[in-house]
Amino acid sequence: MVLADLDKRAELTVWPGHEQARTALGREFSTLREALAAAAESIQADDAQPWIITEDGDILSPRWIRANADPHRLQ
Repeated sequence: MVLADLDKRAELTVWPGHEQARTALGREFSTLREALAAAAESIQADDAQPWIITEDGDILSPRWIRANADPHRLQ
């Protein structure tokens, strides 16, 4: 992944972390940067498990998102 990927489309899916999930909430974002920011918010708000699929087909796991979704680095 390169910096230019932050400006490509991405889809964020958030699985509830505090209960057994049957459905997840999915949203498309115009940039990976926006999806990462929303994922970081969902982690802080509750025990959510966010997954992101990038425009190029990369799948970013909750662990990857936690390690790399520092809002200061995304600006």
